[in-house]
Amino acid sequence: MSTLAPGRALDALRRPLRRAAAVLAALALAACQPMTPTASGPQTGPLIDPAQPVQVALLVPAGSGNAEVEWLARSLANAGRMAAADAQGARIDLRIYETGGNAETAVARANEAVAAGARIIVGPLFAEETNAVGNAVRGRVNVLSYSNNADIAGGNVFVLGNTFGNTADRLVSYGAQQGLRRFLVVSENDTAGQLGGAAIEGAIARNRATMVGRTSHGLSRADMDAVAPQIAQAARANNAQAIFLTANQGSVLPEITAALAQVGLTGSAIQMMGLTRWDTPPERIGLAQLQNGWFTVPDLARIAAFQGRYQAAFGERPHELGSLAYDGVSAIAALVRDGRRNAVTTAGLTSGAGFAGVQGPFRLRSDGSIERSLAVATLRGGQLVILDPARRSFSGFGL
Repeated sequence: MSTLAPGRALDALRRPLRRAAAVLAALALAACQPMTPTASGPQTGPLIDPAQPVQVALLVPAGSGNAEVEWLARSLANAGRMAAADAQGARIDLRIYETGGNAETAVARANEAVAAGARIIVGPLFAEETNAVGNAVRGRVNVLSYSNNADIAGGNVFVLGNTFGNTADRLVSYGAQQGLRRFLVVSENDTAGQLGGAAIEGAIARNRATMVGRTSHGLSRADMDAVAPQIAQAARANNAQAIFLTANQGSVLPEITAALAQVGLTGSAIQMMGLTRWDTPPERIGLAQLQNGWFTVPDLARIAAFQGRYQAAFGERPHELGSLAYDGVSAIAALVRDGRRNAVTTAGLTSGAGFAGVQGPFRLRSDGSIERSLAVATLRGGQLVILDPARRSFSGFGL
């Protein structure tokens, strides 16, 4: 699911999640084949009576047999319960359904939920599940998936996970404001790398900057050492001002930046930036080759507050993706609390200025994608430094 993310997912989870969407870094749900959107054109969803309980189906991947995915499923379910309990002024009838991370099971649970009166679905996790569920309930209810794979968004499907495109837009836009107009893209040659590279290309075009070249590399250190001189030559020949790395795999970021440093491409020589969090895991923070690189971070204070509440309530720390369920349920509750009969329709979900999520402000777009407010950060002397704070609002919030 797929791309883009609050910290990195653990390797044990990253493998199964690769079937899902496009994420990474911070989220590490990032490496699945692009999929056809479930639908195109307007999908309204049902009108509701905001004075009555609104039934919300929460789909979680429990039953997969993978310990890491079970932890994530538990976190999603508990976070959804927290959001429903926090929904003062709105009555959310939250019902949780287990999918096992399986598309066929997810469709069965989604149909069961809608037959029982669900007005909207939050989940599922994987891209295959989401695509199948979106098609199964098309024309009946909307789906707020935990995925961050923008390729599955559209019609009645929205993604809640931060996308590669959202991260790339933030960094390229900030770079352009600092006078950087010429970007060289470096990506892995696997599916996640190619999806991430395409997202960066799109961000460069949207911000009217110039991509002066794109180079792909394998996942071994030998592959990176071999391609580093070519990257250096391309940067010099094309007057690149910045190198934008995908670096989605866990070990790739420190190794590709070390390989580039050996050929003179460091943060002091050219602006480095990446789709993933460079400050996690913590042992990375002091690496010389990562200093001065740019990356994005969500609202760390809000995340810490959520994690503290969760730990106190459930006796364990939440999975880093668990907050997506809280965001989905809370967004619905905010619209219901506002008295909107169209709270679970496409028009309702995409209206206004967005929502104050656990990771910071976010809003849903009519094409099913998400815009999340992110800060631009760097590492200096082994310390995290915020260069440009995240927007605190999109002109007002539903939460």
